[in-house]
Amino acid sequence: MDINLGGKGAVMDEKVVIFDTTLRDGEQSPGISLDPVEKLEIAEQLARLNVDYIEAGFPVASQGDFDAVSEIAKRIEGPTIAALSRTHLGDVDRCWSALKHAERARIHVFISTSPSHLEHMLKMTPDQIIKETLSGVSRARQYTDDVEFSPQDATRTPYDFMLEVLDVAVKAGATTLNIPDTVGYGIPWDFGTLIANVRKEVKGDYVISTHCHNDLGLATANSLAGVINGARQVEVCVNGLGERAGNAALEEVVMALAIRGDLFPGIKTQIKTEELSRTSRLVSRLTGYPVQYNKAVVGRNAFAHESGIHQHGVLSDRSTYEIIDAKSVGQTGSQIVLGKHSGRHAFSDTIAKMGISLQGDALNACFSRFKELADKKFEITEADIEAIVAQELGTSNHETFRLLDLTVSGGLGVMPTAKVVIAKDDETLVSASEGNGMIDAAGKAISKATGIEAELSGYQVSSVTGGVDAIGDVVVQLESEGRKVSGRGISTDVVEASARAYLDAINRLIRISKRLPDVKLEETP
Repeated sequence: MDINLGGKGAVMDEKVVIFDTTLRDGEQSPGISLDPVEKLEIAEQLARLNVDYIEAGFPVASQGDFDAVSEIAKRIEGPTIAALSRTHLGDVDRCWSALKHAERARIHVFISTSPSHLEHMLKMTPDQIIKETLSGVSRARQYTDDVEFSPQDATRTPYDFMLEVLDVAVKAGATTLNIPDTVGYGIPWDFGTLIANVRKEVKGDYVISTHCHNDLGLATANSLAGVINGARQVEVCVNGLGERAGNAALEEVVMALAIRGDLFPGIKTQIKTEELSRTSRLVSRLTGYPVQYNKAVVGRNAFAHESGIHQHGVLSDRSTYEIIDAKSVGQTGSQIVLGKHSGRHAFSDTIAKMGISLQGDALNACFSRFKELADKKFEITEADIEAIVAQELGTSNHETFRLLDLTVSGGLGVMPTAKVVIAKDDETLVSASEGNGMIDAAGKAISKATGIEAELSGYQVSSVTGGVDAIGDVVVQLESEGRKVSGRGISTDVVEASARAYLDAINRLIRISKRLPDVKLEETP
């Protein structure tokens, strides 16, 4: 079958469903480990973004994942809440237990189908895969009439076998057939043809979906090729997070469909694009994964111009070198400004206008951190407030250790030293250390005080806003006993921000050790 490249010959008058898997596949990025409170905060923003589906997690993976899915299912209104499940009946039952309180729920069932996965991972025959597919999808359909099925590693699965598995899934009750390019093997014209052929060959009433990984840098392109050939659901992650090189980026797919309506006539999403940049910033700060400056749509440089010719053009008319209106993706600067004289009411009112709901201890913690920073910074902007809220929500409910005091010294020809005072329950821990720079000394002092040895594998510092009093946003990655985590800290002082980030990562290591996966799971789509 020839691939449909769109244009005048394409017949399209349907909505494309945006299925966000940031909280499931996105969290599988190395070093990301979100707590239920952090997942809930992201889910609330995804609801404001108006995604159709939120894949909240993999309930059987751990108690933490189950709790997060359950809490999101209970509290999030608007999007349908989905969760992932293997075909094992016990997995499906566990999945539904987490989802059952949702306003609308979907069970997403998957099993591997490629020869490589069958031989080296599952140790199963094609006949066994068929039986498992029938069993798992049928069980899911007993709970809900919204069931998605994915043949994992579809793009490396023999075509006839994949069609057979998909046919069984539809007959068992699957209403969405997702075609995962699990290892990023697809090329747009080839992947588009695959979607078109599935649409032609597999009979029944279902929606075709894409789930594309970015190993060859083609996740967005493959997703769009799927849409032009009949896919009406696209699985995406904010900022392109996900296993290895990541998934198709939500913001890229959505804006490509919006800007190139000439090639996608009639195709619409229900995304509130003005929330894209805020969503990107929140996910970046809670996951500890910075957004590259030249990232499409949401990067810092997405609407910046260095060349004199470009500058001249955009000063005359921004459309000369910009195909996206910055306002349409929320990239314009905010007029919200608070200072050290602002009170609790002004702070609470400001975050409410930003779409953030805080109460009780969470509000108190964020306000206290705001006042602390306001004493050091003349003006606190909306971006600063987002950073404060993201940090405090990510730590306040689950801290084993808290930084009480930090003293550092150094200079030319002087060995840098650091002294930290850390709280653990009712105990006060004091430690000092030398280091290769004040930041290194602070990290070593924290390790001594907490008794947690970890290797620093990544360090990045950026400013939240501009100016000499800008808040520094530091992200560190620590590795310990085979586990990698990210930590984040903010302050007008980069050494303090670094110490806070290091301690945040230490606390995450402790939390992960307390909620190891309950079962050994194969890789997910």
